[in-house]
Formats: sequence, C-alpha cells, structure tokens
Amino acid sequence: MSTDEVSARQGRGRRAALVTGASRGLGLLIARELLGRGCDVLICGRDREDLSAALALLRDGVTEPDRVAALACDVTSPDAAIRLLDEVHDRFGGLDILVNNAGTIQVGPVDTMDEQAFHDAVETLCFAPLRLTLAALPDLRAARGRLVNITSIGGRVAVPHLLPYSVGKFAATGLSQGLRAELAEQGVSVTTVLPGLMRTGSHQAARFRGDTRREYAWFAAAASLPGLSMSAERAARSIIDAAAGRRPELVLTLAAKAFVRLHGLAPATAVRALSQVDRLLPAVPDPGHSPLEQPGVEARLQFGTGFMDRLTVLGDRAAARLNQTPPFRPAGGDRGA
Repeated sequence: MSTDEVSARQGRGRRAALVTGASRGLGLLIARELLGRGCDVLICGRDREDLSAALALLRDGVTEPDRVAALACDVTSPDAAIRLLDEVHDRFGGLDILVNNAGTIQVGPVDTMDEQAFHDAVETLCFAPLRLTLAALPDLRAARGRLVNITSIGGRVAVPHLLPYSVGKFAATGLSQGLRAELAEQGVSVTTVLPGLMRTGSHQAARFRGDTRREYAWFAAAASLPGLSMSAERAARSIIDAAAGRRPELVLTLAAKAFVRLHGLAPATAVRALSQVDRLLPAVPDPGHSPLEQPGVEARLQFGTGFMDRLTVLGDRAAARLNQTPPFRPAGGDRGA
C-alpha cells in the first residue's frame, strides 16, 4: 500500500494482512506482493509441510523475518476464524487487510458429482470466507481496511464440468458484492476478484472425476497455455493494485473479460456457447472406468512423457515455483501408458 496509507500497529508503522489459502499458488504470490509493499502478513493453509515451505519461500530475502508468520488451519473448521484473528492480534496488533483466497476445485461432469461435492465447495468457497469476514469486521472497520474476495469467472458464468466450483463461486461473488454495498459507509472497501485461468499450477491440486485422464488433459492444458491463461505473478500484482485503489471489482484475463461482457449483453448466446463447449468435453465413462476421484498429480500419471508435458510446461513450471504438489514420477521417470 502507499506510504501515506500505512497505519501504525503497535509502533510497527505497517499494515497487517491475513491471506487464506496462501501455502501455494495465487495465495502465496498475493502474500509475497503484500510483503513487498510493506505489510506484515499472516498466511494460513491446511498442510503443515506445505505451509512451512511457503513460509521459508516468503522469508527468503526479507530482512525482518517476523514480518511474515504462518498458522496451519482448515478454514472450514468452526473455530478457524477465531484462531486466525487471535494469531493476527498476538503478532501484529490488529488486522487491516483480509484476503479470502482459500479454495478447492473439482472437475468432471455433473453426473459424477454427488451432493457432498456441492456441500464441500460451498463450505470452502462461501461459508468459510463469511465466518472469517464477520470475525474480522471490527478490525476492518477500525482500520478503514480492505477486504479482498478471490472468486472466479465461474462465479459470474457457470462453466461446464466445474459445477460445484461454480456454485460455490456464485455464492462467494454474491456475498462479496453485498458486503461492498453494506460496508462502504463504514469505511471498509470490498474488492471482488473474478479471475479466468491463471498459470498457478492448480491443475496438479485439482480433483478430477469421471474420465480422469481426459478431464485432466483439457483442464491442465487450458490452465497452462498462453492466451487462455495468464501469469499468476501478474495476476497477484493486479489484485493488490485493485485493493490499494479500493476498486469494487477486478476481472482478470482478456478471455474472461470478453465472456463476461458477452454474457451481460447476450446471456442466451453465452449459454449456447457453453453448451457447445460441453459437447467437446469428456462424456461420463462406463462404471469402473476410473476411480471416483483423483488429484491432478495422480491423473497425470495416465500419460506418458511427451505431448502432454509440452502442453502443460508453463503450468508445471508455475507449480514448481509456487509450492504446488510436485508431480510424482515412479523410478525411471515413467508415468504410465
């Protein structure tokens, strides 16, 4: 944030930020961007090993290591909000910036999704941010702070084979827009971020159902190819710029902007276009064709080295850079037929 906006926190002279889902991917980059702009930062994530690695990455090159801290925490736990706010208060005195970024991605046709998949998505993508936001509101009001909600283009336009994710993101987008309207007079700015595809390495952490081999192939390629996806580093900078400028909304990637505009002007045409996309995506396989669900690091083992690696090279590099789960390779480097 700009120098003239920096608030004093117990003599630190810095703003304090909390970023959820920051052990890897976009959240890790947002935390790094906030550190670079002079904030103290608390990150959280579910996996302790991933979180420790992220903390080491963030502290590398920082002259004051205590400016960044981590707390292992599942944001869907009932006590998560209180634990996170208590940690922020103990370390930094109060909270100025909250970034709700934690997420989950399930990929596959609706026939492979049970009700629990939708519950899990809505709990992670909407109710967890809601609980944390409500707990943080006293701090944000006192600091005239900033709330940043990372939703998705899938929160404006439902994307085929990502229905639980889209339902959760639609709920999160509505929550974020409603908070913007209600909190404006209280001095709290709310920025709703709707990214399209980004090269964060998320294809390795996403979970696939149905024909997992083909579902992984289209998702991983789309999330890795230039033109369809954007640099996660550039996305993180744009997000913090938008928060600093108290912008109400940020749509990321040219493709996402174009489709949001099309959907606004001609919603029936946009839905027809998505129906055509759905016809190109994998059909529901015969029972027993594949496990019910596979993480990306396992789904990719169904490919040999070669063409698929070339398609996903930029996404795989981002995964290695951003602490995503590395691809598992059996001895000798063979990943199966």
